Formats: sequence, C-alpha cells, structure tokens
Amino acid sequence: MTTKTFSLTDYSPAENTLTGKIILIIGAADELGRSLSIEFAKLGATIILLDKSVKNLEQIYDDIEQNGGPKPAIFPMDIENAEEQDYLTLIQAIADNFKQLDGLILNAAVLGQHGPIVHTDLEQWTRALQVNLTANFLFLKHCASILNQADQASCLYVSDQVAQRGRAYWGSYSSPKAACLNLIETIAEEWETNTNIHVNSLDPGLINTALRRQAFPGLDPTQHQTVESVTKAFVYFMDTGISWPNGKHFSWDPADQSLTEI
Repeated sequence: MTTKTFSLTDYSPAENTLTGKIILIIGAADELGRSLSIEFAKLGATIILLDKSVKNLEQIYDDIEQNGGPKPAIFPMDIENAEEQDYLTLIQAIADNFKQLDGLILNAAVLGQHGPIVHTDLEQWTRALQVNLTANFLFLKHCASILNQADQASCLYVSDQVAQRGRAYWGSYSSPKAACLNLIETIAEEWETNTNIHVNSLDPGLINTALRRQAFPGLDPTQHQTVESVTKAFVYFMDTGISWPNGKHFSWDPADQSLTEI
C-alpha cells in the first residue's frame, strides 16, 4: 500500500481562521491540551475547556483572555469516574450556551500499568479502558447531535504510535488506544452519508508531556518535541477551509512539517 504524505510547509492559517468556531477540548489541562486551547483561541475559536482540575482550567482560561482570545468556557469533569448522565449534561450545556459544536479534540489518556500483561492489575486495566476508550466512545456518541448542528464539524482523536502495533509492556495503554482507531473508522463510515462531521486521528509524535515523562522517567524531556511544534497540524484539521479526510489516521513530523497517512 502506497503511503500518502503531504507537506504543511506552505500552510499558514489566517488570523481569523477559527473565528466563530466552538471547539471542545477533552484533557485541556495537560500540556498539549493547554497549547491547543491557546492556539485555537488566538485564531478566533471559543474553547470549551474540559478536564478534572478546575485550578488548571482557570489558569488556561486566564491565559486565553490575556492573549486576547474569545472568552472560553470551563466544564469540570472527571472522565475516569463520570457516568453517562454527565455526558448528557455536557451536551445540554453546550446546546444552551452555544447552539452548536464545530470541533472536538479527544486528548485525555492515562498510561495505565506499564509492564507485562500477566502482571497487570485488573483495576489498572479497567481504569485505562475507561479513560482511553469508553470515555471517547461516550463523547463521540453524545456529541454527534450537537456537532451536526455545525455546517461542517471535525473530530480529532489524539493517537500514539503504540496504537498501531502491539508492543511489550504497553498493553493497558495501547490496547484501548488501538481500539479507538477502529472506533474512529467505524463512526466515520456510519456518519459519512448522513452528517457533516469528519472524524480522524492524529499521532503528534514524541512530544514532551506528563504522560511521556511518566512512561520514560529516565529520558531527558528536552529530547522530545515541544507541544507547540505540533499545534499547526491540529489547526489544519479544524480549519473549515480545508477539504478534510474522513476515517483516516495520520502521524505528524514537525521536522519537515508533514502529515503521513498511516
């Protein structure tokens, strides 16, 4: 199968590219979520910040306002312990305050237990399934109706290279991540002819996040790419001036500013 790679070297979004767009960022309080929230807001989007840490969300809220972005919204939610009603409450709040949703970034994840499957604790496995798979299923299930209120909407799942192929000691993290890739393909096909929603995944590469530092505590964090180096790729998938793919998986190479279909 031929690998498709295309360059974003010449892609430069206009200052108002995302003006008027409402974008929900799951896992907004981590490094990548924060960076995307600020960058999207700079381009005019109104950001709905969702995470469990109110304190961290309030800091991002202040950062967005200090950068001149539209006033964001905060929705505290602990997806590890959330029930389905909490997702319904979220969608109702978005409908009441914004009427529609133009973008969804599925960024929340936990490492789980980094070790052999035979030594993996069931509680850790169940937690990883809840955060890394079930929560994404529930967000996509319940956000569908409000996403379809937009003229064109984009959902982007933050993937990882270990989701592409099984790797020793990564089972509780990579197994639900791999299942999410299948989920993306399934939903994209189901929505292709009866919605205005595009659903894809993006592996941003080896970036300096808390999760990667947890997985590789002995590595120098400066060896990883900064979260700022990947925001351009995410903007591309939120830019309604782009003819988006659907049901595809991509990896990002910040060195040559290229996206490769996996």
